[in-house]
Order: sequence, then C-alpha cells, then structure tokens
Amino acid sequence: GTFERIGRSMSISVARHGAAAFPIFSNAAKRATRQLSASIPARHPRRHARAFSVKTRAEMEYDYDIFTIGGGSGGVRASRMSSQAGAKVGLVELPYAAISSATAGGLGGTCVIRGCVPKKLLVYGSGFESEFRDAVGFGWDHGGSMPEFSWERLIAAKNGEIERLNGIYGRLLDGAGVEKYEGAGRVTGPNSVEITDVDGKKQTVTAKTILLAPGGRAWKPDIPGAELGITSDEALAFEHQPKRVVVIGGGYIAVEFAGIFQGLGSKTDIVYRADLPLRGFDQEVRETVATNLGSRGTGIHAGANPKAVTKNDDGSLTLELDNGTTIECDCVMWATGRVPNTDRPDLGLKEAGVELDAKGAVVVNEFSKTTVDSIYAVGDVTNRVNLTPVALMEGMAFKDTVVLGKPTKPDYENIPSAVFCQPPVATVGVTEDEAVAAGMTVDVYTSTFTPMKISLAGRVEKAFMKLIVDTATDKVVGAHMVGPDSAEIMQGIGIALKCGATKAQFDSTVGIHPSSAEEFVTMRTLTRTVGPKVEAAVGAKA
Repeated sequence: GTFERIGRSMSISVARHGAAAFPIFSNAAKRATRQLSASIPARHPRRHARAFSVKTRAEMEYDYDIFTIGGGSGGVRASRMSSQAGAKVGLVELPYAAISSATAGGLGGTCVIRGCVPKKLLVYGSGFESEFRDAVGFGWDHGGSMPEFSWERLIAAKNGEIERLNGIYGRLLDGAGVEKYEGAGRVTGPNSVEITDVDGKKQTVTAKTILLAPGGRAWKPDIPGAELGITSDEALAFEHQPKRVVVIGGGYIAVEFAGIFQGLGSKTDIVYRADLPLRGFDQEVRETVATNLGSRGTGIHAGANPKAVTKNDDGSLTLELDNGTTIECDCVMWATGRVPNTDRPDLGLKEAGVELDAKGAVVVNEFSKTTVDSIYAVGDVTNRVNLTPVALMEGMAFKDTVVLGKPTKPDYENIPSAVFCQPPVATVGVTEDEAVAAGMTVDVYTSTFTPMKISLAGRVEKAFMKLIVDTATDKVVGAHMVGPDSAEIMQGIGIALKCGATKAQFDSTVGIHPSSAEEFVTMRTLTRTVGPKVEAAVGAKA
C-alpha cells in the first residue's frame, strides 16, 4: 500500500509473563506440578463453587472444568469469574499484534487492541482541533496558527497504552488462577481442544465445558481492488498519516473514523448506500449526525456504493462509485461491517457439530449454549448484540449458569450504547419507529439547542435530545442524544430506564444547572404523539 503500517507482532513470551503463564509442560512436569499443588493451599480460594465441587487432580475426568477459546472481553471475563467461583479454567489466545490475522490477536481482543480503546484515544486526539478553534471565542489568542500535530507521536503513545493494557489482561488472568496458552485453539470434540502454538507444535487439552469467545473481524466487499483498501485494524496502526481518506460505510465505525481523520487534518469523504448514516438509530439522530459530518468538513456521498478501487502510477488510489463519481485519495477504509471469527483460524466447529448461521455466527440458545451441550459461546461470535459490555454480561451469565448452577439468561433490554462521532451519539431503549412498529402509542419530546460549550465560539452546531414515553404507562421507553458528553449522560439515563422510570419521575427530578443533562428532566412541551391509538391518547389528556 501507499502507507507503511505498524504490523510488528509483539509475542507474549515467557520472558514477559513468566513460565507459569504458559502451562505447556512435559507429562513428567505435569505430574510433579500436580503433586506439589496437592500439598499446598490454593493461592486463590474458591468459596462460591456450586456446580463444580472440589476434586483432586487424580479425580478429575478432564484437564479443565472450562476451557475458553479467545481472550477478548467476553472470554477473559467469563474465565476470570468462573475460576474465582471454583472452576479450573484454561484459556488460549493468539499472540499479540496491532493488526489481527489468522495467526495474530492478543489478550484484550478487538476492544482493547484494535477497537473501542484505541479508537476512543484517537477520537480524543482529533477533538482538540475544534476546541483550539473554539478557544478564540473564549478569549484565547493563538495568532491564527494552530498547534502542530504529530500523527507519529499520537500512534506511538496509543501503542504504548495498548501494550500496557494487553499486559494487564494477562496479569488479571494470572491473578484469577486461569492457565493461559498462547496459540490457536481448535475444537476436536465435545470436550477436547487442540492447541497449535507459535512454533506449530500441537497438544490437546480436555474440558467438561468449552467456551467459544473468538470475537469478530472486519469484512471487505467483493469488488475489484478491495484488497487495496484497509480496515479499522490498519487505520489505527498507520505509521504515517494519509492526506486524503475515503471511508466506506454508514455504521458507527464509519462515522467515528470519518470524524477522527477529518479532525486530525486529513481530507475526508464518507460513502454510504442509504440516505443517512447509522441505520437502526433514531431518524432524527441520523439526520443530526449527517448535518454535523458535513458542517465539520467531511464530504458526504449518500446513496452510493463502491464499484472498484484502482491504484495509480503515483501510488494514490481512485475509488469509483456506482453513481459514476470517482474520488482520488491516498487511503480507502472499509467500514462495511464485521463477521464472526469462526474460520480465521478454523475453529473446527462444523466437524464438532456446532451449528453456524448463514453469516458464520455460532447459533446459541437463550443461555448461550450451542447445539453441542458441552459447548457455549459468548460475544461477537454469536452475532447477537455486538458490544463489549454485552459480551461481559454474557460472560457473567455463563459463569452463573455453568459454574454456579444458576441458569441465567443475558438481559438485552434497554442496553445503552454510544457512537463516538463528533459530537457523539448516545442512546438507550427504543427508537420512535421501533415503538410504533411494536404497536405502542408514544409521546415524543425533543429539544434542539446550542451547547454552552460552544456558545461563544461562533460555530453553528446543535445538540439534540429526545425522550419517548409510552402513553399507556407513562414509562420512558427511549432516550436519545447527540451532543457533548452524551455517553456520560446516557449511562445514568440507562439506569433510570432499567428501573422503569416514568416521565413524571423525570419531571420531578431537579436538574443540574447549567448543564446539557438537565434538559432530560426539563422537557415539558410535547412535540408529537404517534402510534395506533393517537386519538385516544390525546383525548385522555384533554
């Protein structure tokens, strides 16, 4: 490609974590270790075991009670909590690398290494551009000259932080008593996993229960020249900043990276096939995000699809769209969706009898059990709700179900989420369209205003807030926001919806002034009522 990328694989070695981190021993060493373990108290007392009673090593039918394939958020949480609750747990994860592949991954998974965390760091970095400009309106004089930005320094700092977090994940597993393996795991039976280490050596471990948590990966469309583009993995690891970037896609990853590149000074365009970005979000939220993208300088190509990418003699790229438009750029970034990681590397699931759906996701029941009774799956590999906190929740429910013997279903109702575009989006509950589609009649309250943070900046950018209220119960069933600090605000609103808060309770809450958050408890003017029983609802208020 035109730009060099950071692809340096930093192997998690014995030198880094200690020999105890990699229990790949000879049989004689294993026997000696077991004898020693039987003679000393356990380092991590497991006081809450229910489904797994305490057994000596000789009495155990399997090497492990639970063996996890995948060391991302869901796999690590489930493994740690299961070990602390009394189970003997092992986990296998690929070696660390900034860019994922069939042979590289790392403890922490997508979120920590090449997703949520590094992305948010770059969002913070890119946000300073507008704040430097806004500062003039608040009395700061920088002589019309913006501070100099170094992409290289930002990426180096980001890499250092990610490597630190990767090490923390390893130590968290050590502290919980989880035995780690570095390599690729493949299911070879209902109770067996074959591990291939970085040198190609293979060994098999057995477990009463196998947990699949390999996550997902970015997907590229099948068009000519698609291989010339990059994904979010590479976008977070460029050694040098591209001057002209085209982001393909209209989802949260696309609008986030469009904001990152634009804010850091790259000429940025975004291409999506719908009329608005963020399909599935509230309509008015989508409209606000599109307006904000344009007002911040991002070129918008709505209603278009990529047709082909070609490389020019000077190393630049030409993107051809199906509407006849061509865009010259230095980087095409595919943000066109993600797919479950069931075949990179091959997990052997079909041969083991684990059902996959048409997209390659592991099919599970409401307790995260697959079609094989001894195999469970959590996180993005199941393609349910692909969010890190949801994977954590599913991991906790797995621990309760399998280790404690208390069948627990993950709760997917009123999950708050955020999109870290600029300014960010946050939401919880149903959208207006979803409420109507579900047969509800709802009152809709909206507010659009200029945030105080930019009131003196001379910049035109509106914040937007929305509450959706069930007319039958007065419960707030949806809350949506676009504006500064929306994610921080929505976390608290999420608790309120989880508790079944009513609009009357919102109204009776004293606001924090001056703040944007207080708008959620001061919206008194009804914007509209929608749904199948509008006349009855309006009549009841008359």
